[in-house]
Amino acid sequence: MDWDKIKLGGWSAAGGAVLAMIVGFNYGGWVTGGTADVLAKEIAENSVAKRFTPSCVARFNQDAKKDEKLKAIKAKDAWDAQKFVEENGWATLPGEERADSKVAEGCAKSLMEAKS
Repeated sequence: MDWDKIKLGGWSAAGGAVLAMIVGFNYGGWVTGGTADVLAKEIAENSVAKRFTPSCVARFNQDAKKDEKLKAIKAKDAWDAQKFVEENGWATLPGEERADSKVAEGCAKSLMEAKS
């Protein structure tokens, strides 16, 4: 048995495996289970926000003082506008105690872009 050939074959296999992992993770779209969980959670949160933003805008439109509140929102930066939407309860989903920050963010953005 030629141990040099076996050793060379072993090192070649190990090097090939490492190279495959480097290429796979950097260019092939491979992710670890933890990264996949984080990405799935983020996608789900964004989907909920996208789905409920129109209902947040609808709740805003039901406010008796919507015209003056729209002016107030447009005078704020994005962060303060989001907080304003949260404080007014427009981004609180049915059955929830607190406002959803992603819904509030989308709602504030929609309201800031709305025409007076």
